[in-house]
Amino acid sequence: MGSWRFLNAFGIVVFALHCYLCYAEKDPSPDSYAQAFVTEDGVYNHRARVLGGGSVINAGVYSHAEPEFVKASGLDEALVNDSYRWIEKKLLFEAPVLQWQSAVTDGLAEVGLLPFNRVTYDHINGTKIGSTIFDMDDHRHSAADLLEYADPKSIKVYLHATVHKIILTTETVGSRPKAEGVIFEDASGVRHTALLTKSSKSEIIVSAGAIGSSQLLMLSGIGPADQLEELGIKVVMDQPMEAKAWATTNIGSFGPRLSGGIIVKKVAHPLSTGYIELRSTDPNETPRVRFNYFKEPEDLRKCVQGMQTIINVVNSKAFSKFRFQAISTQSLLNLVAAFPSNLRPRNLDTAPSLEQFCYDTVMAFWHHHGGCQVGKVVDNEYRVLGVDGLRVIDASTFNSSPGTNPQATVLML
Repeated sequence: MGSWRFLNAFGIVVFALHCYLCYAEKDPSPDSYAQAFVTEDGVYNHRARVLGGGSVINAGVYSHAEPEFVKASGLDEALVNDSYRWIEKKLLFEAPVLQWQSAVTDGLAEVGLLPFNRVTYDHINGTKIGSTIFDMDDHRHSAADLLEYADPKSIKVYLHATVHKIILTTETVGSRPKAEGVIFEDASGVRHTALLTKSSKSEIIVSAGAIGSSQLLMLSGIGPADQLEELGIKVVMDQPMEAKAWATTNIGSFGPRLSGGIIVKKVAHPLSTGYIELRSTDPNETPRVRFNYFKEPEDLRKCVQGMQTIINVVNSKAFSKFRFQAISTQSLLNLVAAFPSNLRPRNLDTAPSLEQFCYDTVMAFWHHHGGCQVGKVVDNEYRVLGVDGLRVIDASTFNSSPGTNPQATVLML
């Protein structure tokens, strides 16, 4: 069945179980859709390496960005809404709501997460049913589907190709660098050069994800000068590379034959900031990434608040038929804490506090952002500062989270 979830003001997300277990990220082979890595703070993560981007490996939720995000980003609201509709004609489907999901919905309402907004694309307070990129036959759709809008005579798609570097040149000493093309390697390991045309409108648009785009700019000489020089990379622009990511903790029943799912608390507006650093000049090697989960006390407070709400839902009358009555809430928390969700030191007795539970069970939610932030690395038109002919358009440009799954926001951009 297709993936779907409810979202509400406290950042609680409900996963249909059978979808959570089927992601391509479980495949460690070189041809996998996802590349696994562990952050410097001991949390398992993945980054997409497939046509269509993170929506191919991530959950299938579709939700518009918060209005505050659109305003803060300086985007044209009418154009934003037109762009959403352009996407939705190709990618969006109604999500099924079955017994377990209905029980959680009723439980959220019972503990006061109102109003119940029913089905909506908007990210608003209360409880809602989101839409999905899974069709009625459970086929996942992604950004790759938008190629149907393209003229096949004027676009070429290279699969299993890895860009090693953006070619940046200067016409005269002291002039602005300009993007001229890219060096990429095909599936057979053969290197190629692709150059822009001489048209003044020709440009390179990088959309390799929050980690991949930052990595590619650094490999091309745009990034923290001290790090680039250490690896022998010629510095074109000295730029900072900061990173943020959602943090999640969860509670729920799971197993391939159980009728159930996982209820997750997301910290969708993290204040904690980390970094991205190159390990080497190999584009296939994931950089060092540290997100500093819960470094800021406010992030931890939001996690605790959300977990308390989840506990109330699990103990609600509406959810009672899916609740194992013989297992206490504390035992259920301890069971989740014992699950190897990360490589961080853990306290198997979470009784002392929900703060400890949040620290011990933090998981990635794939929603990395930052790295090429507007105002620091790119301008408000997403052009790389100080460089001609080069833009970045993906979640790496976000200064803050759109509040919900960023898929719709990235597609809209």
